[in-house]
Amino acid sequence: MPNPIGMNLLLWGTEMDDSLLPILSSLREMGFDGVEVPILDTDTQKWKRWSNELNALGMERVAVSLNSAEHQLISPDPAMRNKALEYNKKIVECAAALGARYLTGPLHSSLSVFSGKGPTAQELEWARENLRLLAEHAQREGITVGLEFLNRFESYLVTSTAELIALVDSINHPNCKMMFDTFHANIEEKDPVSSIQMAGDRIIHVQLSENDRSTLGSGQIDFPATLAALKAIGYEGMISIEAFSTRLTAANIWRKMFASEMELAKQSIQYIKQFI
Repeated sequence: MPNPIGMNLLLWGTEMDDSLLPILSSLREMGFDGVEVPILDTDTQKWKRWSNELNALGMERVAVSLNSAEHQLISPDPAMRNKALEYNKKIVECAAALGARYLTGPLHSSLSVFSGKGPTAQELEWARENLRLLAEHAQREGITVGLEFLNRFESYLVTSTAELIALVDSINHPNCKMMFDTFHANIEEKDPVSSIQMAGDRIIHVQLSENDRSTLGSGQIDFPATLAALKAIGYEGMISIEAFSTRLTAANIWRKMFASEMELAKQSIQYIKQFI
């Protein structure tokens, strides 16, 4: 059975208000099986409404989130670490309200927060300790966390498949796994396809993203080889298309690279369906 294909809603920005709900039905009509939903607020009632909408459309969903400078899980300040953990626990609860099975993203540390040096043993220990607690909470909520490594320009704690495998294996909890993003792998891995084989069944979610975050098939990523590698490891989960625009200021994309969001979604799914 082919992998379900999803669309990351960050293409429309970070504000997931109810005005975006009509986009879901448009994506469904286009052939998408599900969506990747960014959860950056803790309004569980809103996510229940979204769950009802997705259920009515028969669409799968994966939750994605991240930590900003306000929530630092590896901060030297124990009060900040506790604040971040409690926030992430609430995000897990929102993912459950959404009806998701997975919460993915770089939850190990904070986006674009740097120390000016590489990760320390203490920072990695703080990450292990807090992510284990998060995984325990996620297990109670029926959620599995899929950690993501980011490239060196966006994060520093874990920036490769091998580093993320080491972190996940040291956490050693069934509800803490990993996800794979072709954009970051294209920057950090010598051989992104081999890194999929290295990660194996730890991978619970996949984001396909072009090297410039635009329409799939228009850039340099070898998607056929990537999909073949996922098939070889027996990956059966959602394959989510991730692309960004000027609406996502954190991505620092200031030039227009596609005609419209819906046109990008249409062209990308048509391209990917050739290989699934």
